[in-house]
Amino acid sequence: MTKRRIFIILLALTLFTSSLLNAAPVYASASEDTESPETVSDLKADQETDADAESEEPDTGKFDSIAEAAILIEASTGKVLYEKNADEAMPPASITKIMTLLLGFEALERGDIAWDDMVTISERAWSQNVEGSKMFLLVDTQVKLEDIITGISVVSANDGCIALAEHISGSVEAFVQQMNNRAKELGLSNSQFKNPHGLPEDGHYMSARDIAVLSRHLINNHPKILEIESKKDFTFNEIFQQNRNPLLGVYPGADGLKTGWTEEAGYCLVGTAIQDGMRLISVVLKTKDEAERLAASRELLDYGFQNYEVAQVADKGDRVGEIDVKNGKSLTVPVKIDDPVAAVIPKNAKDRIQVELNLKEDVISAPVEAGTVVGKAEYRLGDEMLASVDISTMEEVEKAGFFEIIWREIVNFFRSLFSVSTEN
Repeated sequence: MTKRRIFIILLALTLFTSSLLNAAPVYASASEDTESPETVSDLKADQETDADAESEEPDTGKFDSIAEAAILIEASTGKVLYEKNADEAMPPASITKIMTLLLGFEALERGDIAWDDMVTISERAWSQNVEGSKMFLLVDTQVKLEDIITGISVVSANDGCIALAEHISGSVEAFVQQMNNRAKELGLSNSQFKNPHGLPEDGHYMSARDIAVLSRHLINNHPKILEIESKKDFTFNEIFQQNRNPLLGVYPGADGLKTGWTEEAGYCLVGTAIQDGMRLISVVLKTKDEAERLAASRELLDYGFQNYEVAQVADKGDRVGEIDVKNGKSLTVPVKIDDPVAAVIPKNAKDRIQVELNLKEDVISAPVEAGTVVGKAEYRLGDEMLASVDISTMEEVEKAGFFEIIWREIVNFFRSLFSVSTEN
């Protein structure tokens, strides 16, 4: 039999085989019980973990915050570590000033105002000296904007809030509208502002969760606020006042953020501290006195720092497995993650993290260039999704030659026949 006739017979056999198999690709590590196209279960992860292991979240039931509403979050991710009545709308008192300060920093960033601006103090701003915390601004005087922002941050100056609002927006009313517009943009669904300082007014409220989201945004986007908030005292017009935040100098790593009190709101505090590279933000609303406010804040921060950590789960470029390639000179190609993965997890839980590779397409065909994004690596701890990052090929895979592809089809066909006959 001539070589030409052998080739024709083999080619016909191959085409017949392909029609029987519906032209289904045969992967290097595929099996007949492969899952849906989105989830490739037969990918070989480099690091195997016990599939039955479940994350052991710290037991938050062991304490019930003495605050009427409370929340604790990690600042870089926003992960909630504890919450109680976190979505209940409540009077926030001077916690309001976090939004006032955010608008101030954003106006500075845009160049609408400058740190060395001289602000003219109106009679309306001066009139705030009658009640509440103040920096003792005097009507018709010129005050440096930096002093006003410091006064709001360190001694919770109500008069400073009015002066800042008028300087940015022209009027308090226009500034309050800007506060509410910004709240909507940030997704603060349980917040409404009636003034820039937080003195009692019908319809003025925030939730603990909204306060945490707002505080995180301010800290992460304008870290200079912590340099100001952590000042121990403030002197203006020869009047010395100490910082009102009870965590400063008392709690390790504390450097902010805002106190609040009115009879309606009770004693409130947004605290933030950083330890071992992890920053936490705590919010406590409506405690009965200063001691209880401090105790509630410390309890939340202690809980977070004692039970959680920010773990470096994987580095950019780490190999996470390999995927099958159809019609390639190589049957598989290794894949890597394109971004580092860090996550907030319970302490000592890193070894229980599992990675699952999800491809964009169920068939990856050669040729494949190195660096081609082919899907996602999903990192999970129990039922919790920690991160999802792009995966890309580490090597180029050239397309196999025509005869090599034909030969593989023939080999796989006879392997399948042998497998069927063995099973029978």
